[in-house]
Amino acid sequence: LIVGQGTGEVFVASDVPAIIKYTKDYYLLEYGEIAVLKNGSVHFCSLHGRMIDKELHTADWDEDSAEKCGYPHFMIKEINEQPTAVKTTITPRIENGLPNLEECGITPETLRSFNNIFIVACGTAMHAGMVGKYVIEKTARVSVTVDIASEFRYRDPLIGEKDLVIIISQSGETADSKAVLNLVKGTGAKSLAIVNVKGSSIAREADMVIYTHAGPEIAVASTKAYMVQLSVMYLLAFEMAFAKGKISEEKCRRLTSELASMPAKIEETIGKVLDICQYVSTKLITADSLLYIGRGLDYALSMEGSLKLKEISYIHSESYAAGELKHGTISLVENGMPVIAVATQNSLLEKTVSNIKEVKARGAMTIVICDEQADIDRDAADYLIRIPRLNEMLMPMLATVPMQLLAYYTSVNKGNDVDKPRNLAKSVTVE
Repeated sequence: LIVGQGTGEVFVASDVPAIIKYTKDYYLLEYGEIAVLKNGSVHFCSLHGRMIDKELHTADWDEDSAEKCGYPHFMIKEINEQPTAVKTTITPRIENGLPNLEECGITPETLRSFNNIFIVACGTAMHAGMVGKYVIEKTARVSVTVDIASEFRYRDPLIGEKDLVIIISQSGETADSKAVLNLVKGTGAKSLAIVNVKGSSIAREADMVIYTHAGPEIAVASTKAYMVQLSVMYLLAFEMAFAKGKISEEKCRRLTSELASMPAKIEETIGKVLDICQYVSTKLITADSLLYIGRGLDYALSMEGSLKLKEISYIHSESYAAGELKHGTISLVENGMPVIAVATQNSLLEKTVSNIKEVKARGAMTIVICDEQADIDRDAADYLIRIPRLNEMLMPMLATVPMQLLAYYTSVNKGNDVDKPRNLAKSVTVE
């Protein structure tokens, strides 16, 4: 819990963004502590009644971050804030054209010491970890396992002193992810937190912390927090690959330069796909169920696209590796069923297009997200959503945008509460 201190008023919440509209000053309540609220003031004590003098923290977010500022919903505002959020997150961590995470307590020597990496998270953050797995393994050649926090903590994982456990959490207060940190402490492994809220529980307890600078994210469906998590995974992967000698300095500089160009590319993508996403969303509102498919990095992306759509539109959606369709899932496809294919990996494009044609032949309405030069014709796609082309490893940061917009406009067209979907909370602080 956090306790916000205003002028003659006190607020209790589970996450800092909830109080930003009213006050920037807050206390962090630790396990076993009690906050006593009385007449607009607060004092703290232990379970045994001993008074505690706590530090008052101040959030460095501006008040506009907690306002819609002319947008109809926080979600669309936060989608449009992604270029700035990515720029603010990565620019201070690039020095002389190379990634530099020393301010986060991460040195090349540290990165060279790890033999295995475990990425643990929940929901959207776990999907960012899936992208991280592909990129780290491809560039740094280190084995990466991605786990859902609520499963990882109970499966007695084999973790040792040469391992790194990365915990990704927007709020830094996710209950299952916090429990993983406690598990890691007794193994000798190092822990790295990737969080958006300074001073949060996970940030305080981890050995190393990379703060994302997304600012407060008010909408329950995560957009800009996911995007900056992706950007951090790329920085970490590139620095680790260079530190381990798996890529040359020249290649590291080239990859880092391409990453640094992403804010402008994301902004370009938003403008490029806005109209087509609005139109295609009108074709989704009557669907009872749909599928997202992809291969490689596109499969990791399809998981996030599917989650985003189902959580705010309330349309049943599942994501599958495209190559798995023929092993059972294709039996679900019927006439008119929407299938959204993410096809940004040119090295896998031929196979992905073959899978798209398979579902189209069985009556599916196919929507394909691909780059502007991809050789995909109307025999495969009913609707093409084309995004700028760049290094296919970095395509997830652009392909994310149309998936967010499809989910947003589908929800809007259905008349749903976009920012506060039913049965969901922004920060999951209970198990």
